[in-house]
Amino acid sequence: MLFFSLNFFIIFAASAVFRFLAVWVDWVKYLPAKPETAVSMITSAAHWALSLSLFTSIIITLNYAIRRNYYVLMAVPCVMLLSFFICFAITLGLEHLRSLQSAPGQTVSIDDNGLILSNTLSGNETAVVLLGGTDGPRIAAVPNQPLLYLQNPVAGTELPPIPFGDDTPWFLKSLAIDIRLNAESLQRKFNEGFFPYLFYSGSLVFMLCSLGYAVKFSVWPLANLFLAALAFRGILSLETFLSSAEMRELLSSFMYPALASASVPLFFLGFGILLNLYTLLVYAAKRRDDDED
Repeated sequence: MLFFSLNFFIIFAASAVFRFLAVWVDWVKYLPAKPETAVSMITSAAHWALSLSLFTSIIITLNYAIRRNYYVLMAVPCVMLLSFFICFAITLGLEHLRSLQSAPGQTVSIDDNGLILSNTLSGNETAVVLLGGTDGPRIAAVPNQPLLYLQNPVAGTELPPIPFGDDTPWFLKSLAIDIRLNAESLQRKFNEGFFPYLFYSGSLVFMLCSLGYAVKFSVWPLANLFLAALAFRGILSLETFLSSAEMRELLSSFMYPALASASVPLFFLGFGILLNLYTLLVYAAKRRDDDED
């Protein structure tokens, strides 16, 4: 439990800081600026870090428990209960912090004439020249198109985002997106009430903890950790797929609405039960082989 707690809070603190910086950079890319506040960006980054910490800390802790040969019926329930209570406490604190935030931030206006918004590292992206600040005339340079001069920009029309260079590999982008969607699902269930949050997060934690002991195909701890990371990545993608609006609409077309809304946590519970049965059968088979020897 101490190992899990240390891992969880270290990963949570580090990922929250990096996510906040990423959200802040994404915010300043928009002119006029989005109506964001420091509190809203902090809570958004913390929710994302909470989802990442939940997955990674369970992976590391269960891999550590396997290597140390801890008793499975003792280690898994401890990790499950501790992870749920930590997640609930942090989510409750973040929602309380969100309720205390002030009014949305005002739009930041830039009054520098002649400001050029472009990417100096690449000439194949849109560039915008502000001739009189954000509300004045502007020139837009779009690749393979003539220059576009706007004398009186339409009120309420936002400028395109500053085209910063982004060479991040797609698998990292998709991972960040899936983690954000998982964090939004947990936050949405928390806003619906304690019992929907308990059912959703509890079933997710149950399946994650069940998977840890099932992924043990190698005698090398690093290989087991890698396989567990791949399995957890698949679960994250599967959760994103099942929680999508299209899947919810499809399930609602031939299921009761209450059952359709609970289909994702029910899938988590069913899959976790199957994994636990598999683990028990493997354990029983090994015990029988040892007795025969």
